[in-house]
Amino acid sequence: MHFKLIIALTEDTITDKVVDAAREKGATGSTVISSARGEGLQVTKTFLGLSLDTQRDVILLLVEEHMSRDILETIEAAGEFEANPGSGIAFSIDVDDAVGVSQQVNKLSALVEDEI
Repeated sequence: MHFKLIIALTEDTITDKVVDAAREKGATGSTVISSARGEGLQVTKTFLGLSLDTQRDVILLLVEEHMSRDILETIEAAGEFEANPGSGIAFSIDVDDAVGVSQQVNKLSALVEDEI
């Protein structure tokens, strides 16, 4: 079984919404790294030297490759990334190998059996 790692960078206010949507679409788990900082096209605004930007979270999802595009699109829709520029981005990268995922493999095998 092959996996992809979906990485989503979101405003902390929509993290739970994005994770819940990904799980409903078939993601078997997630890791959230809180309080990340980032900058896009717009430079972060400051007031008296204090940053006014919102906190970001990094969401990591190890998903089966055949499910990755649907989950990625679901994350975008849940987070409204295209509708609200600056609210977040998500992308996937190939994973060469993974260990410690035998329970996920057992569950996912039945779901993607026809596509493998």
